[in-house]
Amino acid sequence: MLVSIPDVLTADEVATLRQLIDQADWVDGNQTSGAQAAQAKRNEQLPGDSDIARRAGNFVLDRLQQHPTFISAALPLKVYPPLFNRYASGQAFGNHVDNAIRPLPGSDQRIRTDLSATLFLTSPEDYDGGELIIDDTYGSHSVKLPAGHMVLYPSSSLHRVMPVTRGTRVGSFFWTQSMVRDDGQRTLLYELDSTIQSLYGSNPESPEIVRLTGIYHNLIRRWADA
Repeated sequence: MLVSIPDVLTADEVATLRQLIDQADWVDGNQTSGAQAAQAKRNEQLPGDSDIARRAGNFVLDRLQQHPTFISAALPLKVYPPLFNRYASGQAFGNHVDNAIRPLPGSDQRIRTDLSATLFLTSPEDYDGGELIIDDTYGSHSVKLPAGHMVLYPSSSLHRVMPVTRGTRVGSFFWTQSMVRDDGQRTLLYELDSTIQSLYGSNPESPEIVRLTGIYHNLIRRWADA
């Protein structure tokens, strides 16, 4: 399931975040790459252990925890601390699949990467190229969203970032371990929750909404890891 999530950050919040991270020292983006991805990756990244990266990551996490679409689509159990990258001057990231397991910084815990996310922090008109291309069973999907919007997709997907030919593409990226491991089950739960919310908006007193809500939560009980 590929989900575009609008307005994770407002325009003012994007500006605040950019003001914070643009002043930082950026390094080669292969800091978080596996051996195979390192051959295809050409970008810059904020060091994940820097104070600015931690502050910026916490800023994004605070907003994510308040966003109902992210909660509904991801059903998050663990979220990897958001990282930040930028592409310019022909930089790109070739075809790759994200690592299945990542150690959580500063702990002995690990996260299973069920879902990958890219939060766009540059307006599309400010750069050329830089599209995120995600392949699935229905073909290739080109994603280039407004600043403050985010795309969420299965980490098992083959994906790439096209070369940036003008300007600079800045974004945040991270992974989520969902309470529901299976993408097909998550998709059904997301569609069911979306339907319940739509019905509630038009007929909040309907007894069918209570029944559907019960089905939704009982499916989570059946499928969730935690």
